[in-house]
Amino acid sequence: MQISMRTIATFAIAIFLGIVAVVLTRGYVSSVAQQGTATALAGSVPVVVAAQPLDRGVVLQPAMLKLVNLPAEAAPANAFHNIADLTGGKDQQRLALRAMVANEPVLAPNVSGPGGRLILSGTIGAGLRAVSLRSTDVTGVGGFVLPGDRVDVLLTRATGGANESINTVTQVLAENVRVLGVDQSDNYESDKPVVSKSITVEVTPEQAQSISLGQSVGTVSLTLRHVADDAPLSRKSTAVSDLAVNPRKPLGGPSGPQVRVFRGTEASRFSMSVANGLERAAAGAPTAVKAP
Repeated sequence: MQISMRTIATFAIAIFLGIVAVVLTRGYVSSVAQQGTATALAGSVPVVVAAQPLDRGVVLQPAMLKLVNLPAEAAPANAFHNIADLTGGKDQQRLALRAMVANEPVLAPNVSGPGGRLILSGTIGAGLRAVSLRSTDVTGVGGFVLPGDRVDVLLTRATGGANESINTVTQVLAENVRVLGVDQSDNYESDKPVVSKSITVEVTPEQAQSISLGQSVGTVSLTLRHVADDAPLSRKSTAVSDLAVNPRKPLGGPSGPQVRVFRGTEASRFSMSVANGLERAAAGAPTAVKAP
């Protein structure tokens, strides 16, 4: 069976047009995809994240980090946008100040400065101070205060002078302050209670002065806060007089049988209840109540 040249030409043209259509379609799809990617990238920023789990104290290396694009509104304000900012030369190396998990953004408070070391001063907030308190199993909440916890600092001292009555008062020196270290440990991953000799807290310069003075005039102790509790304290001081209980109430109880005694035109009523009997015994004489 012979096929005419006209038929062969028709098939060739159809195949050619099919190939052209496929090429044009792929080009269109690729163009749309590129435009979509460009649009997505236009509203995102690169953020340095951990490419693998990082241990506290490790020197940051390029292989440990990677860049990911995050929406601009979702990117942390104190994140890094270039891996080179974290992995400089020998004198510019940075250390991880706490452990990080894979794909966690690397934030400035969680790494040391260039050429840094694992030192406490690198974790203190701007304008704040670190001050240490003497600690025992009682003042240190039984050893349950750990780095990263929030505590209130209290001072218990005696007040009053030579011409005044001596009183004891407990006052708040600082509230909702962060614990930086326990003894010589500032490891925030620590979770085992330990009775320590000293606890270091982060406070304002004024609070640091009050705490240092308070340790010389009384007993400074800590109260541990709930992890989500940041409410201010309603009472700033408590004196011994604030511990007084309510005055004792007179004995009461249901009335017992009553007796009416008539003397001429006057009548007297006596209660025979146990409570009234005790009161009369204490007074040494019965109590007469005139009837209305």
